[in-house]
Amino acid sequence: MSLTLQLDRYLSVRRRLGYNLDTSERILRRFTRFADREGASYIDTALFLHWHATLPEATSSTRGARLSVVRLFAQWLSSFDPAHEVPPRGLLPSAVARSRPHIYSDVEIRAIIGAAKALPSIYGLRGLTCSTLFGLIAVTGLRISEALGLDCEDLDPHHSVLRVRQGKLGKERLLPLDPSVVTELTDYRSERDRLIAHPATPLFVTDKGARLTDCGARFNFAHACQQIGLRTQQPYGKHGRGPRIHDLRHSFAVKTMINWYHTGKDPAREMIRLTTYLGHSNPSSTYWYLEAVPELLKLAMARASADGGEAAQ
Repeated sequence: MSLTLQLDRYLSVRRRLGYNLDTSERILRRFTRFADREGASYIDTALFLHWHATLPEATSSTRGARLSVVRLFAQWLSSFDPAHEVPPRGLLPSAVARSRPHIYSDVEIRAIIGAAKALPSIYGLRGLTCSTLFGLIAVTGLRISEALGLDCEDLDPHHSVLRVRQGKLGKERLLPLDPSVVTELTDYRSERDRLIAHPATPLFVTDKGARLTDCGARFNFAHACQQIGLRTQQPYGKHGRGPRIHDLRHSFAVKTMINWYHTGKDPAREMIRLTTYLGHSNPSSTYWYLEAVPELLKLAMARASADGGEAAQ
């Protein structure tokens, strides 16, 4: 059996366990296609290194992610057939570190949405879908996978609630929405159905009425950012480097927390609400934003100093 067919089984099993594997699948599809072209039936270290040498230069974290994903796949295969070799840890020089997020200004977000609206397509649905998608992530902090996994029925316009069914590790949650967001989504859905001439189950769709993919969303986001100068123009449709679509989620969280300090709210009490809204498993994941953004850390330190001074009096 080819490695690509075995990959299908592997992804199916892990997804039934609740894992979101969009990134892992992209990496593994490239790897198994290469392996099949090479006529390889088994994974070993030499095959992995040969494949990795054909890829563009990447950051240390990306190299580490490639190795980690292939190692997990190889471990699963080797449990059925010991002929598969698991590449050793540390095979590639890498460093596991969170990238410092880019906190978009309101002006930048409006520019991204504007550039997304202008993305060309036959029926105009590409620009309509992408601008609405990016706007929704900016005002709710949804993960890209969560937003792309939405179906029309997940929006309850009467109660201004969005049901997120495909959260991290399969967890569901309900998000209250501002009425203006509900209006934007409702208008998008109506215009979308008019353009494709029939209702569609997925909320965010392509010109053909199919669900917009993760790769498609990231490509269009990179293209929109290139148009407004947040990323440099690249040949052959490449994404280039620069602020990421995931940074819209970071920006939402950071601006929410900064607003607490500016309006005198107690961050300790508000944090659990934000943790729940973002779908984090525990508040420690949300507190990371304090360390990631100097302005936020400065506000937190000032608040802690003031609280300490009041307690000493």
